[in-house]
Amino acid sequence: MNCLRILAICMLWLVLPVHAHKASDSYLVLDVQGAQVTGQWDIALRDIDFGLGLGLDADGDGAITWGELRGRHTEINAWALDALSLERGGKCSLRVSHNEVDEHTDGAYSVLRLEGNCPASTGDLALGYRLLFDVDALHRSLARITLDGKVQSAVMSPQAPKQTFTAAAVSGWAQLLQFFVEGVWHIWIGFDHILFLLALLLPLVLVREQGRWRPVERFSDALRGVLWVVTAFTVAHSVTLSLAALGLVELPSRLVESAIAVSVVVAALNNLVPIFNHRLWAVAFGFGLIHGFGFANVLAELDLPQGALVLSLVGFNLGVEAGQLAIVAVFLPLAYALRRTAFYQRGVLLCGSVLTLVLALVWLAERGLDLQLMSSLVVAEVRWNVEALSGPRALWS
Repeated sequence: MNCLRILAICMLWLVLPVHAHKASDSYLVLDVQGAQVTGQWDIALRDIDFGLGLGLDADGDGAITWGELRGRHTEINAWALDALSLERGGKCSLRVSHNEVDEHTDGAYSVLRLEGNCPASTGDLALGYRLLFDVDALHRSLARITLDGKVQSAVMSPQAPKQTFTAAAVSGWAQLLQFFVEGVWHIWIGFDHILFLLALLLPLVLVREQGRWRPVERFSDALRGVLWVVTAFTVAHSVTLSLAALGLVELPSRLVESAIAVSVVVAALNNLVPIFNHRLWAVAFGFGLIHGFGFANVLAELDLPQGALVLSLVGFNLGVEAGQLAIVAVFLPLAYALRRTAFYQRGVLLCGSVLTLVLALVWLAERGLDLQLMSSLVVAEVRWNVEALSGPRALWS
């Protein structure tokens, strides 16, 4: 098997979990006043299609229309309500009063308007959520709960599928901690963010002299460069994350996601043809401003009131920084230890940058032109593997 084949297989293995930047999220808004429940639940059409396997895109044009969706509302509503439970003095009854479709930053969502009643008009409210958890461990529901006038936010996840809310004063620390954990998780599954950061960090344990890479002599030299890059990236994305989450600045999702792909292209290409050798911190800052808008999508859709939003924003941002620092803490000692080896200089830096560049170009084509290239690549590679295993005659013929 030649190097190009190995590179192709590695790329396909890597892209399976990173077909889209934005993680699978739903948005649940509930208003519980006494025993009466009203609310709205926004679920991405792509998640409905994936979770139910309904084949909603009947004409195969890549877009799910209102007509294609309308005939499946009964199935969708039953599927969704089966994954949602509410208790106040006993199990609350919930029903979908009507269905709508809305556009979010990352595409079309089915909107389920909810109504219901609870056995009791006072006491704590228990919310249970398990939509898609059995097929997608990355799925989250960002919830905004108004309980007798008190607004609270929560992240429903496989690790916290059932949560209890009280009408008493809400602990700010609890909300801060919950969104801190979500921030850590978001950076760890944000493969394009991670690849951009790592592409910038890869050459920092080396020095470019006379067209060749040589290892740095001291750990402090590498650490200094890493701190400049990480600090610039952190400051930049923190600024735009805050501005976007607070609704002060807004950019189209396709533009943001395409620009994030461009940032990975530039970072990877710079490792192959060094241009910003001594100004990587400037690249980190410039593109970090764009990455901040990508982070902000998680919070912007919730439309939280100012007080709750500020707490969630601070917790989420601190979580992103902690997750980022954890990645750097693992990367830097390993890179420094391996910096003198051909494995690092050729395998990790050069081949890794080529792989990253190819992947980022695919992302850019998908996001900028609204194409679906990843699935075609995966199918082609699976077909090649089947043919290779079967040999000149299929084993099952």
